[in-house]
Amino acid sequence: MPNDTRPLAISVPEPRTLDLIFTDDALKQLHARYRIVETDPEDIAGLSDEVLSHARYIIGQPPLDHATLARLPKLRALLNVESNLINNMPYEVLFERGIHVVTTGQVFAEPVAEMGLAMALNIARGIVDADLAFREGRELWGGDGNRSARLLSGADIGIIGFGDLGKALNRVLSGFRARIRVFDPWMPASILRENGVEPATLEKVLTESDFVFVVASVTSENEGFLGAKAFAGMRPGAAFILLSRAGVVDFDALMSAVESGHIVAASDVFPEEPLPLDHKVRRLPGFLRSAHRAGALDSAFKKMGDMVLEDMDLMDRDLPPMRCKRAERETVARMRSKPVTVN
Repeated sequence: MPNDTRPLAISVPEPRTLDLIFTDDALKQLHARYRIVETDPEDIAGLSDEVLSHARYIIGQPPLDHATLARLPKLRALLNVESNLINNMPYEVLFERGIHVVTTGQVFAEPVAEMGLAMALNIARGIVDADLAFREGRELWGGDGNRSARLLSGADIGIIGFGDLGKALNRVLSGFRARIRVFDPWMPASILRENGVEPATLEKVLTESDFVFVVASVTSENEGFLGAKAFAGMRPGAAFILLSRAGVVDFDALMSAVESGHIVAASDVFPEEPLPLDHKVRRLPGFLRSAHRAGALDSAFKKMGDMVLEDMDLMDRDLPPMRCKRAERETVARMRSKPVTVN
């Protein structure tokens, strides 16, 4: 190691792997440019002083305490490839030392937005149920099969949250001539208007939308904030589509609202993942289910590796990272998303 002048990077991308997030060519570049030390997140504190004292980058976001950070004097950046920033380290120390914390989560924005559009279209036109009925020989033809159908075009649409995913969702909805209202208390109204959407209160988004998309991150301020009162205020028959994290929703209240027939729903995320086989939502009519697969495309995973390489190259030249999204000191400690366990 002393004769190797390449920068050292500690690899702890769990639950991802380097093979998952880098193409073959990109992985060759990574190993050509850097000394890579692979370990498990819980074992990082057990690495030798020789490794920790030379580490410039950490690929992943393992739990770090004050003592371990003190043994990382050359650390420049933590490159989160889990996608959600995790409250598992003293961010104030990282910011004081000028250590970047960045995430590649934006790679999932476009594929998740497309899945959200697919869910909305399915709810509007009953595509999955009609297919299942056809397979079983109980299909309804023509207008008989469209008694509860509606159009997404020209609808009132609400979006809760307007980060990377909210913006991507707005783009895929742009051709439907819909009126789109957005609630995001962390986003200035002028930015919403610049993106062609209408700033609105949470109440207005819920009560005046035919389709409500939830793309908000879980924070210390909004865990479970969408509950029975929120669902009761929605238009009868409106669709509630959950794409970000189940932690923002009172899931029992959501199931009750669907079971009562007041609203319909779709979700790509659940309170427990994988979901128990006997969970009520598995058998609930009016609820479209997806197994946290909206963003899990190989093309998205591979973009992660490209972003990591580009930002490491910038930082090697004493420039700031630009491809990944940087954590903000005012908000990062408020994040409460659970780490994913399955890619």
